[in-house]
Amino acid sequence: MTRAVFLDRDGVVNRDHAYVHRWEDFEFVPGALDAARRLADAGFRLVIVTNQSGIARGYYTEAQYFALTERMCAVFERQGAPLAAVYHCPHHPAGSVVAFARECDCRKPRPGMILRAAAEHLLSLPESILVGDKLSDIEAARAAGVGRAYLVRSGNEASMPDIGTADAAYADLAQCVDALLHT
Repeated sequence: MTRAVFLDRDGVVNRDHAYVHRWEDFEFVPGALDAARRLADAGFRLVIVTNQSGIARGYYTEAQYFALTERMCAVFERQGAPLAAVYHCPHHPAGSVVAFARECDCRKPRPGMILRAAAEHLLSLPESILVGDKLSDIEAARAAGVGRAYLVRSGNEASMPDIGTADAAYADLAQCVDALLHT
């Protein structure tokens, strides 16, 4: 069993400009790639778990999501922080695309994406970490049995005063990794 860091995408890895689905709109949060490389160097497998309700809402297609994800993964790879996997939830119960308009077990705060990643990649959830920018990320980590869960304020909820059940809150992924690796 291997330990992993589960990363939310929008607001943790990239700036959340609402329903980002085109590469030209994708902007990495400053320091995120270096932080990811440091986690990989420390022996963590990197897994992205991301709600993508824009697919269910008809704002973009799953093909557009996959095209962006492929480019994002290539950048992580070039930066020395290869992603073990990327999981997404395309569902939303109020979606306009019938195939994706439903309740599911993968949409955070439900733990489905994390549990699937753990099973498919033999990850030790108690030894793993999740970094998210919303309380729903933290709730998903807790429901899955992830050992530690951290909130970063670089996403939509930058002014969120309540950190819920998160172990701690940091300005962004880079600051979180500094604390995790004690650098």
